[in-house]
Amino acid sequence: MSIAAPLRSKLITPTTLVLLALAAVGFYFLLERFLYGLGAVANINQGYPWGIWVVFDVIIGTAIGCGGFAMALLVYVFNRGDYHPLMRPALLSGLFGYTLGAVAVMFDLGRYWHVYNLLLPWHAQPNSVMYEVALCVMAYVVVLWMEFSPAFLEGRAAGGFRRFVDRWMWAIVALGVLLPTMHQSSLGSMLLVMGYKLSPLWFTLWLPALFVISALMMGYGIVMFEATVVSRSFGLPSHRALISKLSVVVGLITVAWLALRWGDLYARHVLAFACVVSVRVVMFWIENALFLAAALIFIVPAWRAGRRASFLGAVALLAGGSLYRLDAYLIGYTPVTHWSYFPSVPELMVTIGMIALEVLLYLVFIKTLPVLHGRPARR
Repeated sequence: MSIAAPLRSKLITPTTLVLLALAAVGFYFLLERFLYGLGAVANINQGYPWGIWVVFDVIIGTAIGCGGFAMALLVYVFNRGDYHPLMRPALLSGLFGYTLGAVAVMFDLGRYWHVYNLLLPWHAQPNSVMYEVALCVMAYVVVLWMEFSPAFLEGRAAGGFRRFVDRWMWAIVALGVLLPTMHQSSLGSMLLVMGYKLSPLWFTLWLPALFVISALMMGYGIVMFEATVVSRSFGLPSHRALISKLSVVVGLITVAWLALRWGDLYARHVLAFACVVSVRVVMFWIENALFLAAALIFIVPAWRAGRRASFLGAVALLAGGSLYRLDAYLIGYTPVTHWSYFPSVPELMVTIGMIALEVLLYLVFIKTLPVLHGRPARR
C-alpha cells in the first residue's frame, strides 16, 4: 500500500515564478485598496454592493474548496476507506480555498478593522444568515487546519498538540462535515431575501438544498481534476480506478441536482422565462448544459472509462457550478434602480492573484509535505 510522501522536486520553476508574479500584481492592487479605499479599485456601487471579490473568492471559492468536505463524507461517514489516498490532497485544496476565501472577505469590508466584532457576544446577530456564514466559515478554517495538521506532524515526536489531534480527530472530522453543510446552505439562504430582484430562474425556496448539493458536486469535481492534473504533471501513479468509481457517485448526484432544479422550475410554472432571449437566459442554458454534459460523461460507462473524458467531466462540473453561483449572485440579480456593474481591471487582477497564490501554495505544500500517495517516477 502506498503512503503519502513529499514530491521533493524544485520549488523554483517557470510555473511558480509566473504564479508569484500574478500574486504580486494582485497584492499591488490590494495595497491601493487599503490605502485609498474600495472606490479606488472596485466598481461596486449602491445597486451592486457585492462584486466579483465576494462572489468568486467566497461564494465560488468555498464551493471549489469543498473537496475535503466531500471526501470526508465519503471516507468517514460512508466508511469507504479505499478513497483515503484522495483525502489529504482534497483537504489541502479545501484548506487554501477556505483560508484565502476568508481572508478575501476583508478586502470587501468597508470597515475591515471592525471585523473582530463578529466574535464579541454583545454584537451577536443570531437571526442573521450572514452572521452564521461568517462564524461557520471561520470555524471551518480552523477545523481544516487541524484536519490537515498530521501532514506537518508526521515524523516528529509526539507532543501535546499531536496527542490532542489524535485523540479528538473523530470530533474534528464530524465538525468538518457539519460546518460546510451549514454555511453552504446559508449561502443559498442569503439569496432568499432578494425576492423579486432575483430572476425566477434562480430564485426558489430550494436554494439552500441546491447550494449544498452543488458544493458537494464541485468538491468531488476538484478532487478528480487535481488527481488527474497532478498525476500527469509529476509522473505519479494514476488513481484512475478510484476516479472511475467516484465518477458514478458524482454522476448520480448531478442527475439528482438537475432533477430537483428542473422539477422546481416546472412546479413554479416559470419555464417560460428560459425562452426569453437575454444574457441571463443564455447563461442559464450554458450552466445547465455544463451540468448535463458532466452527468452524461460520468454515467455512461464508455465515456467515464477514459481519463480525458472524466477530466473534461470534472472541468464541466466545476465550470457549471461556478457559473450557477455567479449567475445567482450577479447575472440573475436586478437592482431596484438602473445600476450596473462590471468588475474593474484591478478587481479582476486581485481575483487572478488570489487564484495564483492558492495554486502556488498548493505546489509548495505537495513538494515539501507528505500529501500525495505513491512514489514519483524518475525524470
